[in-house]
Amino acid sequence: MFGFGKREKREATFTQSEPRSFAQIFGLGGSASVSMEEALGVPAVWDAVNFLSGTIAGLPLNVFDRDSKGVKRKVKSTPANPVVGMLHSSVNDGCSSFQWRFDLFNAIFTEGRGVTYIERDERGRAINLFPMFDVTVKRLPNGRKEYATTSGGRDKTYDQSEVIDLTFMLKPDLLTHRSPLRQCAVAIGKAVNSNKYGSKLFDNGGLPAFALQGPFGSGKAAERAADDVAEATKAAARKGGNVLAIPLGHELKALGTDPEKMQLVETQGFGVVEVARIYSLPPTFLQDLSRATFSNSEQQDLHLVKHTLKRWVEQTEAELNLKLFGRNATRFVEFNMDGLLRGDYMTRMTGNSTAIQTGQLTPNEARAMDNREPLDGGDVLLIQGATVPLDGHTAVQDIPPKTEEPTDES
Repeated sequence: MFGFGKREKREATFTQSEPRSFAQIFGLGGSASVSMEEALGVPAVWDAVNFLSGTIAGLPLNVFDRDSKGVKRKVKSTPANPVVGMLHSSVNDGCSSFQWRFDLFNAIFTEGRGVTYIERDERGRAINLFPMFDVTVKRLPNGRKEYATTSGGRDKTYDQSEVIDLTFMLKPDLLTHRSPLRQCAVAIGKAVNSNKYGSKLFDNGGLPAFALQGPFGSGKAAERAADDVAEATKAAARKGGNVLAIPLGHELKALGTDPEKMQLVETQGFGVVEVARIYSLPPTFLQDLSRATFSNSEQQDLHLVKHTLKRWVEQTEAELNLKLFGRNATRFVEFNMDGLLRGDYMTRMTGNSTAIQTGQLTPNEARAMDNREPLDGGDVLLIQGATVPLDGHTAVQDIPPKTEEPTDES
């Protein structure tokens, strides 16, 4: 009906010019012209996109109502509240909530933008979400944004209130967006070229490119000699040999830089750090454990939540609240990030114990955090001391001093 179900296959190419280099001369690129598929072929980029998309998609997303006193209460999924089930279970008949969020952020972290159409019932309640592709955004004279797309040969336009729109970064016109892979094409291109060079190098038996010099009678003779040497080099590599015979009076000279001097491994390692910078990720989350220690791993987890995920969570919450419920609504959505900060078992137990003994959590609330069944009588707040209920607790009474029984001697 809306033409958003099936995504067309397409490939975006982003280019930033760079001087020609040795790598470019030998067919390894060099202009930093990198297609989306090539960029995702860099393991660090692939890992970053999938890690962030999967982490955010897996966060519990709840709906709350806030009363006049500012107290928030969780909204349950009922026929009167279809948005709860839509966000928690499935956004439409063919897509789960997790898959929608994963694809949405996958588009954001690659192409720089994720757009979704909101279908509403006759009462204006959101009942379905459909991803949109190949969308053009323009500003109307009244200042509102309009989203245009083509489906089934028909042009369709949608008001900004009908569309969930999340971007990696907007340009100054506040309409068009920046793709992280396009914006950082030079850095991504270096990683692509490094991988290509390493692949060609190993395909050639670990030998770099050489120039054959000698007394050739013609250009064709030089080509034949070069082909013969190339074939002999590959044959020697296949046999594990390290000696190569060349005609008398000829000489092989290496072109470019020796791989060891190029520090190929170090270059690829730096590429991982560059990708981590693009996505504001600690390198350990891209499997770079060169600087990871047991003592700083928990701090890096905290960094991930506070400085990377927090931005995306708050941006998504704000957009969903505005588009699903409208301005100044008392109903809102909220991601639960507690699971990312759970820590190890002993840390959790110590924290839960402190929260229970200071009246911040009931025993059953603490048990629910570890997916444990509630206990009878576990829904009351307790305080430190005798650990007694806050409501209607029995005060500690003064106990009169014990009097000694008279003895026969007295």
